[in-house]
Amino acid sequence: MHPLFNYINEYAIISEEDFKVFLSHFTQKKITKKQYLLKEGEICKHMAFIIKGSMRKYYIDEKGIEHIVNLYMENWWAGDRESFVRSTPSVYNIEACGNCELLLISRENTLKLRDQCRPFNELLLKLDEQNTIATQKRITSTISYTAEKRYADFVECYPHFIQRFPQHLIASYLGITKDTLSRVRKKMLGK
Repeated sequence: MHPLFNYINEYAIISEEDFKVFLSHFTQKKITKKQYLLKEGEICKHMAFIIKGSMRKYYIDEKGIEHIVNLYMENWWAGDRESFVRSTPSVYNIEACGNCELLLISRENTLKLRDQCRPFNELLLKLDEQNTIATQKRITSTISYTAEKRYADFVECYPHFIQRFPQHLIASYLGITKDTLSRVRKKMLGK
């Protein structure tokens, strides 16, 4: 069965017939490693469901330092939600970390599906809830936790990311240096 069908059925029940209608609102796209789904200054016109591959979302601060905001892989949604909803230029870049197969949905088709498809509304509600919880945890972690606790929580929540993303991207996501992450990992392995 299609990966998106399986994904939706984790959150809401959708029939195979309804899924065909649902899927007709998406377009397929392949991008290669280092290619961008979105560049800073562009308007995010599509949200992407990742069928295959991995991506990173980052911004570059005024000092030229790159900060990882999100890491994505199969069965994750990628995009800049603010830019997508408000049609404003994005402050983020979303780049493929490997070759990716994506399903893209436009804002217009998202609104159509919201009106036409109850399982899509259920999916959106559950994704919003999860996103809010994850954002709160990330903020608390960033402002309150030690590097060791941040990494331990990251490993617990996203164990599959450890093998998929280079250490410098994980360090940036955690808001620590690569050297600090190396020390933390050695310390944890020593326990």
